[in-house]
Parts: sequence; structure tokens; C-alpha cells
Amino acid sequence: MTVLLSVQGLTKAFGPRPLFTNLSLNLRAGERLGLIGANGSGKSTLLRVLAGRDEPDAGERIARQGARVGYLAQDDAFPAGMTVREVLLAALVKEAMDDHEREVAADIALTQVGFADENQPADKLSGGWRKRLALARELALRPDVLLLDEPTNHLDLPGIVWLEKLLRGAKFGYLVATHDRAFLRAVADEVVELGRYYPEGYYRAPGSYDDFADRREEFLAGQAAQQERVANQVRVETEWLGRKAAARTRKAGSRIDDAAQRRVDLAELKARNAAAGAAGIDFVATGRKTRKLLTATGLTKSLGGRRLFQGVDVALSPGTKLGLLGANGSGKSTLLRVLAGLVEPDEGSVVRADGLLTEMFEQGRASLDPATTLRKALCPEGDTVVYRGRPLHVVAWAKQFLFKVEQLDVTLASCSGGEQARVRIAQLMLRPADLLLLDEPTNDLDIPALEVLEESLAEFPGALVIVSHDRELLDRLCTEVIGLDGQGNAGSYASVAQWLTAYERSLAEREEATRPAPTPKPAAKPTPKTKKLSYAEQKELDGIEAAIHSAEEAVTAWHTKVEQAATVGHVALAEACQALEAAQADVERLYARWQELEAKRGA
Repeated sequence: MTVLLSVQGLTKAFGPRPLFTNLSLNLRAGERLGLIGANGSGKSTLLRVLAGRDEPDAGERIARQGARVGYLAQDDAFPAGMTVREVLLAALVKEAMDDHEREVAADIALTQVGFADENQPADKLSGGWRKRLALARELALRPDVLLLDEPTNHLDLPGIVWLEKLLRGAKFGYLVATHDRAFLRAVADEVVELGRYYPEGYYRAPGSYDDFADRREEFLAGQAAQQERVANQVRVETEWLGRKAAARTRKAGSRIDDAAQRRVDLAELKARNAAAGAAGIDFVATGRKTRKLLTATGLTKSLGGRRLFQGVDVALSPGTKLGLLGANGSGKSTLLRVLAGLVEPDEGSVVRADGLLTEMFEQGRASLDPATTLRKALCPEGDTVVYRGRPLHVVAWAKQFLFKVEQLDVTLASCSGGEQARVRIAQLMLRPADLLLLDEPTNDLDIPALEVLEESLAEFPGALVIVSHDRELLDRLCTEVIGLDGQGNAGSYASVAQWLTAYERSLAEREEATRPAPTPKPAAKPTPKTKKLSYAEQKELDGIEAAIHSAEEAVTAWHTKVEQAATVGHVALAEACQALEAAQADVERLYARWQELEAKRGA
């Protein structure tokens, strides 16, 4: 395949620490790559360099002549005072199009991302719809390769599934940075991981994320074994040098040089292998054996005149792991706060066991004071903490969460989102609990931290209620889930997939019920002689809107089949994706023909 974009010999540093050194990476036409790495490994920086937004300290960026490179940043910024449609038209202003072509391109992109009201102010959109608008802006520019930086941020679970379908059906290639393992499995055919524990600064392997994880484990195990072999060689050479060989022969001199080089190799291997560590997360339970920790009956709550949920029943015992699902704004966080006793329900009751110890992780880590130092946040009293009955110095406690000594006196405002999440988890770990209520604890955590968090929560013997968009974590942890549909209804489901299927079916039924009946078309007026459309072309134009509608319905249907095929196997998925691409091509062909006929009629 043709290389569309590459970086060669790339070096980039912030302060004294290099993010990567002499890194080379090629992106070929049609490749679907996932990009992962620990927080601070340089994923966003690499994407910005590839997009031409940042300059490297050394090395070069090479884009194939004529290649169109799109870039979806983590933060979605739009000019103030613009409508959704105006944002897209402004993005297209430098394209070699006439006004009518820009209008059609904007129509296609807005249809792709699902906007119903194109005249709403862009700066008033929710986080999820801002993300969709930012994506529409890139799609309208028809990229050959699209760089996406954490595109699932601000999207709810239905939105993430929608994005998966869009990317799997796309004609362009892409490189997507994400910590969402289920999303990575769905969209990536090859995975690249940035990390200082790799000799070249990254590791790239074809296949799914699971294939990558297996190969990565083999590679790191081999690198650890190599360290042991070199360490043994260094010990032998050290003993030989200690005997101070009298004969300084040429051979002896060469052996001394080899021994020095092996010491360098060993130091490098130790540094790489040490960098592959993960945070030590382990929640402490009280050990309470009470059969019923919390029982909620008939919970109902409205906010701002809108019913969030009604008639919700919850029973929590030691070992219960309950997931709360729903689109953004459906009331998940409110239900969690009702269970915590922070918000009173409009109807229903919550009964808690005597002396119930509850700890809550708030969405956005709201309890953290940005002005507090990392040292004070991790160790509020003195220089030690007591964890599982054992005193630990603040330095050792900080290292357990991958913080360096020199970071202890910086404020939390200077810490990244992932670092703040680790601070909040560290605080919760110091307080034994019967019940953990976690509102989006996975936000900003990298994959190694996510896996450790998942393992700790799986082993937590108390009860757990969690709100998260991370399907991987929910599927592995939850014994049951409650789904909120955003219309005031709640139901119990066996799995995330079961709720998603029910939610999408309900959404389709609501859209069908609210779709206005087609208005009868007035009798066709005689075509003025000045028009340049033939009879057949005029007839085609009269029916083209209906044809576009049918073609878009076919795209929707194939999206559903792609999702279903993803659970069957690669062959079925490939066939469904191919059919989806053909259906989307049909939509684009019809829009182009519509544009052509309208232009001819208006000539």
C-alpha cells in the first residue's frame, strides 16, 4: 500500500525528558491503526506532529503530495457565534468548490454524524455533540487519512458504538489514540504502542488488540530474559576484571571493551524494563458480612421538570457489582448520588445497613482541590500514611501510583487528568469501605492503570456500583446492570450488549413515531422552456430525495448488521463492512447526482 504520511527520525521533548527519540512510523492508505501508551508517553504530541500542528525537535514529517490529512483534537473548539452549519461551511471556504458544492458537502457530513438541527449554536452543544460536529468538520474535507485523539471523550455508550460503525465503514485510513479497549478492538486492525520500554520508542503489531497484547507480553518477557542474560555476563566479566589479568594482550583489551559495552546494555535494559510498571491499586474492604448492605425501593427522581427515572429497585450485598448505563443526561450520576444519600429521591426509599461505610469517586474528581500540592493530597497528615495497617512514607506511597519524588510539591492543577484520577483512587484506598460508588473512574486512565483498577475492583469483597463508558471494564466486572433510557424508564439487563440492543431499538421506535408524515407534493408545474433538464432528468430529480432517503436507511441497516457480525467472526464482519461501504458510496453518488441536476436546472 502507498505510504501517505510518515515521520522519520522523530525526536520530541518537553523539558529535560524526551517523549521519544529517533522514532520512525509510516501510515499507508487504508490502514486502520490504534495508538496506545501510558499517560505522558507522547500520543497527543505524535498526532500533532503527524498533523503538521507541532514541529519536532529533530527528524522530519513527510506527507505524500496531494494527501489530505484530517486531525480530530481532544478538545473541540469552534468560532464563537456560529451555527452548526456555519462551522462546516467555514471549514470548506478554502476548498476548490463553488457555493452549491459546499452546501452539499456540509449536508452529507451533517447527515453522517446525525445532526437534526443544523441551525443550533455550536457553542451551546453538549460535549458529545461538540465531538460529533468536530468530526463532521473533518469528514467534510474528505480526508485520505484521519488522525483522532481520544475521540470517545464526551461520548456516551451509544455514541461510542455509533463512532465505531462510522469508522469501520469509512473509506479513509486512520490512526486513533484511545484508552478504550473495546473501542480499540472494534476499529483497529493493527496496534501501535508508544513507550520508553521499547528500543525504538514504540511497538507495532498487526491484528486485534488481543493479538497485540499477547505479542507485547512475549516481547517484554523476552526483554526481561535478555536483561537477566546480560546481567549474568556482566557478573562474569566483573569477576574476570577483578582478577586484574596481567597480560594486556589485544584479546584482553577487546574483552575489557566488550565488558564496558555490556554494562551500558544492561543499564539500558534495566531502564526500559522498569518503565513498564503499572500503578498499585488495591481497595480495602471492611470485611462486613451483613447480607444486605443497601436496599432501595421505587426510586423516582425528576430534575428541571424532566423525569430521569422512576420505580428503580436496587439491592446491594457483599460481592454485588452493579453497572449503571444510559446516554448522557439520562440520570446515571443522579441515581448514584441518591444511593450515596447526597440527593433525596422524589419517591421511594433507601435503607442502609447500620454503620455502612460508603466511599464515592465523583465524576470529574470534583473533591480534589487544584491548589493542593500532590504531597498534601496523597498524605494529608504528616509524611506517612497507614495502608492495610502498615505505615508508608509519602515517597513510597507516591511511587505506588507512578509519581516521581520531584512531583510531590507541584499542585494538582499542574497534574494531568490521569494523574488526578490516580490521586483520587489513592485517597479512596486509604479508607476501608463496605460500598464503593464510582462515577466515571476510568476517565483519563491509561490501559495499564485501567487493567489494575479492573483487577482490584474484581477482588473487592464489598458492594460496588459503577458508572462508566468503558464496556470492557463493565463486562468483566458487573454481575448485573441497570439501564436508563433518558425517557424516565429503567430496566435490568444481563449485559452491556443486551442494554445497547434494547436502547437502539427503543431509539429507532421513537424516531419512527415522531417522523412527520410525508406531505403530498403539489402537481408538477409545466417546465419552463428556459430549463435545461430533459424530461427524464426532471423525473429523476423529482424522485431523488426519496432515493436518498432509502439509501440512507440502507446505510443504517448495514450499520446494525456490522455490529451483529462483529460477534460472529472476521469473515462475516468483512462482508458486512464491504456492503456498508457500498451503501455509503450509493448515498454519496445520489448526493452528487442531486447536486449535478440542481446545477443544470439553475444554469
